[in-house]
Order: sequence, then C-alpha cells, then structure tokens
Amino acid sequence: MAIDLCRKSPADLADGKGPAWSDAVPDDAVLLEDLGTEQREALNFAYRTTLSNVDPRFVAGDPAAWASDFGYALDRVAVRLDNRTNEQLRKAALEHPDPAMREQALFEYADRDHADAIELLSQAIRQDSDRQVRWDALWAIEKLGGAEAIIALQQFLADPDPEIAEWSKLFISELQTGDPAFDDREGKYTPGRTFDETIFLLIHCDLYVRLDDSNQHWGKISLAPQGLARIYGQAHACPNVATRERQLVIAKTISGLHADGSPHVDNYLFRGFTDRTRRDRGSFFFESLVPRPFFKSGQADDPSQGVREADIGFARYGTWHLEPKFEVHEEPAIRYVRGRFQGWGHVNLNRIAGRPLEEILVPGNGVLSTLHDPEVGPMTNAFILGTFKGKLNDWDGDGVIDLNSRDVYSTAEGEIDTDQDGIPDQAGRTCCDWTTHQK
Repeated sequence: MAIDLCRKSPADLADGKGPAWSDAVPDDAVLLEDLGTEQREALNFAYRTTLSNVDPRFVAGDPAAWASDFGYALDRVAVRLDNRTNEQLRKAALEHPDPAMREQALFEYADRDHADAIELLSQAIRQDSDRQVRWDALWAIEKLGGAEAIIALQQFLADPDPEIAEWSKLFISELQTGDPAFDDREGKYTPGRTFDETIFLLIHCDLYVRLDDSNQHWGKISLAPQGLARIYGQAHACPNVATRERQLVIAKTISGLHADGSPHVDNYLFRGFTDRTRRDRGSFFFESLVPRPFFKSGQADDPSQGVREADIGFARYGTWHLEPKFEVHEEPAIRYVRGRFQGWGHVNLNRIAGRPLEEILVPGNGVLSTLHDPEVGPMTNAFILGTFKGKLNDWDGDGVIDLNSRDVYSTAEGEIDTDQDGIPDQAGRTCCDWTTHQK
C-alpha cells in the first residue's frame, strides 16, 4: 500500500526533514521511553519492516522475513492508471460536486507523496460538507504519519462533529503509542437484532492490474474508501459475542446497481483463529470462501459475455479492541477494529481505457475473482490488497454510540435476509440473484 510508505524513506527521515516529534505535542509529548514494553516492541518492529521495503540494508537477517510482500513489489513498478495532473487533483479534491470523487482525488494526491499533501487534506477536512470525506481524509493523514500528521490531526480534536473529534483522537493515539484511544460517550445495544455489533468499515486498497501476459507491465489504482464502496459495496463487520473469535460476517451492499433501486446484497462468512492472550483485544486471521457468479464482462450483473459460478476467496487479518464499559451478553463489545486484507479480481481493461474516472468508479465496475477455476483463473488480472478500520459511531446524533443499529441484510451465517428477521430469504444464498435484477 503505497500511501503507507510515503514519507518513510531514509532520506525523508533524515535530520531536518519535517518537525521534531517533540513539536507535535509540546505539553504532553509521548516519548518512546514512555511506552510500555509491548507497545515499544510493536512500533520498533513496524519501523524496521516498513523501512526494509524502502532500503533492505536497514534490516539484518533473512530477506524472506522482510522483502516478500507482493504488494510492495508491485508498487515499485506499477504505472498509475489515474493520469490527472497534480493541479487537476487539487481542484477535484476541493471542488468536485461528488464527495466520492473529492475523496478519491485526496487519496491519489497523498499517494503521490507530495510535500503539501497533509496541507491539502487538512484544508478538505476543514471545509468539506461530507463527514465521511472528512474522517477518511483524517485517516489519510495518519497514513502519511510523523510529527506533521499529529500537528494536523490536533486541529480537529474539538471539532463540532463528535465522530471527527474521536477519529482525530484515535489516530493521534495510534501514531504516538500504536494503540487507539476513545472519548467517554456511552454506548447503546439494541436487543433482538441478528448481530451484536454492526461496525461500519473504512477500506482503502491498491488495485494492481496486470496489463499483459508478459508479467512485465502493471497498472495501479489507489481506491479511497468511498470509491471502493461504490464499486464493490459498503462493508460492515458483523460479529456476535458468542462466535466472534472463530467467525464473523462481512455484509456488503452496493447502491445504484439494481434498476429497481434496491441494494445489491453481497455477504461473506469469514472463519479463522483469534489470539486472546490479552484481555483487551483479539488478533485474528480469517478467510472466506463463497460461491459467486463471475461476470466475464467485468461488470456485476452484466451477463453479456457469459457468467461462471466460482468459489471466491478472501483473507483479512488484524486486531480488534474491546470497550469494557460497552457490555453485550456480559462481555465487552468490540469498539474498534483495524487490519489488512487481500484477494483477487478481474478488471475489464476495455471498459476503463480512455474513460474519465467518473465513468470508472461506478457500481459493480470490477468483480472479485479466483485463480483456482479453469475458466475464471485465466481472466484474473488484479491483485487487491489494502487496509481497513472500523469504529463504533453515533449514527442518530443522540450523543450515544450505537453498537448494532446499522441495517445489514444477512443472517448470522451470511445468508441474505432482506427483512432482518434472522431467517434467510433463501437457504444458502449469500448474494443477490442477478437473474432477478436484469435491466
């Protein structure tokens, strides 16, 4: 993920590059020696492994441990498929009428590692009318990191929107200690719903596309959270306390794909392992394998070039953090989750060649894929990887954080449940039947 590598080369970290760490929080600076042993070891490991992808001489030992990240390898050679100029990006970031396009321009500009990226992101946070653009831009600032990021994030600690203020506090804490911090709002659990929690996910990814069969030419699209949600669906992490350490559902909906205006539902049941050696968190590695119609056109619900049923796999791994004062079934609720994910996709290059981004970032214009199917495998040309974050929010503005108020159309096993009564519309079906939604 290139944006996470920005400003982290040895030259960028040399003396005199940017403000000193002590300048970020002059009154209560959190120094490395102030951190607990676990926090310090985790940050030192992150420092070494990230730098190693820029200059391997920063790490001694077996290169298999630090130089085997396929995404980082691709990022060094891929050409940008967004060919807008820097000036066009700055203008779109602040003036485009579509919030998803404003956000996309912000993330693309930050991904290019320009010196004024944090300044542009901060300006957008101050003036944008869309709260998701604002909190996603805060996340982009955290990704760039360093003392300058902390100084920028501090501007929004007292923002009138409590979610913007809490995201700022959370990101500052992560940059200082590696761990999140939250405000003191109370939480509200709604009994009788399918899931104990419905956590709205922010997802940023880099989509690396193989441009020819030689494996020598690669393209890259850096998808901001709203752009990714528009194409592949807005995702919610849906755990239940009784089963969250071994399974959860990622429930996705795509708006604007179906002609009748109904949301396209696409649910993924993940299973895996969780490490609970710490009482306040769980570290997990989960995988999903679900049957899906693969549209050879590269456009969901478009069977014009044929449809193939295939089993689609995806992996996600990371950490969830518990909130002791939010209790569900006598157990602390998950307040925050973060991690990485990876999978495969198919991008129809003929559908995007020469088109403006507004015609590329449209619902369903890209499908998930697999390498293990005799028909689908040869058409798989995209490697998808990125990061995700999800935090419980106050969605109705009553000053209380909502644990499970979001509408997700899934049973506890990932089957489609449009009326959210816990009973599947059709046993075993986890994705909308495309044959019933033809235009």
